[in-house]
Amino acid sequence: MIKKFIWGILFAIAAVIFVAWLTQDQWLPQWNQDLAEESVEYRERGLSLGERANQQACLDEALTSFNTCSGFACTIKHGKFLKACLEVASPAEGFCDEVPEFNEEPTEDDKSWARHYCWDRDIRGEGCRLLMRQQQLFCSQQ
Repeated sequence: MIKKFIWGILFAIAAVIFVAWLTQDQWLPQWNQDLAEESVEYRERGLSLGERANQQACLDEALTSFNTCSGFACTIKHGKFLKACLEVASPAEGFCDEVPEFNEEPTEDDKSWARHYCWDRDIRGEGCRLLMRQQQLFCSQQ
């Protein structure tokens, strides 16, 4: 009886893997297309806000709306929003003060700065720190 149960579980796992393998060519392109379309929408939203807000408002909005979602796609979309918003936003006094210089490979100081910024606003997850890297890049290019 136990052997039949184990074989049943192994068969079920194999079936799931097989179905996933068969459908991978179908869902991945659709997911990529959906993400690209949503990224365009987020960029447009960022440009819209940036036209009437300052840089700090762009960052605050990106982090506030980001805090209600999670995952890779969420980080990408909010990153597109923030980058677009910062492109056209008016300067905010002190926005780049105490922001570490951008490095291709984040230093421990960079990581600590971003982590504490996110934690102080009660935003968890790696995505917040990636958004903070956008602020670093933006400020380093000014």
